[in-house]
Amino acid sequence: MILQGKFISKILSDIFWKEEVTLSTAESCTAGNIAVAITSIPGSSHFFKGGIVAYSDEMKVNLLGVSQATLDEKGVVSEETVIEMVKGAMKSMNSDCAVATSGVAGPTGGTPETPVGTVWIAVAHKDKIITMKQEGDEGRNKNVENATLNALKLLQKLFQNEENEQ
Repeated sequence: MILQGKFISKILSDIFWKEEVTLSTAESCTAGNIAVAITSIPGSSHFFKGGIVAYSDEMKVNLLGVSQATLDEKGVVSEETVIEMVKGAMKSMNSDCAVATSGVAGPTGGTPETPVGTVWIAVAHKDKIITMKQEGDEGRNKNVENATLNALKLLQKLFQNEENEQ
């Protein structure tokens, strides 16, 4: 993951420099790993505004503006929650783009509806948001590693799709 993540981070760095786009992160289960991957590339301070590790529901609500009703009705590990997180990150950090994650890394905490290894990821650039659901339990460390890599790939996909639309 380290080499692949670093390779994608370099591609993203080039995109952000070229497009003059700023980035922020809102991470729960990945606990800052996306921010680490992004900032491992020299020059990332040019576009990376910062990150919020909102591990608790309280921080999702207070720092990212996630609605308590969304958490109660849809759950913390849901597409709706990560969409609100990604929007909140862009708003609170005044960035053009953001990535957000929320999931169950394990080894405990899963339910029949949301088993361990389930992670929702959202990426956004201005008004465009895309999401993905990661499933499958490969152990806590691998679940976090997979979510981090999938978030970087989804961010890359967002910008590739935008280039193809132009």
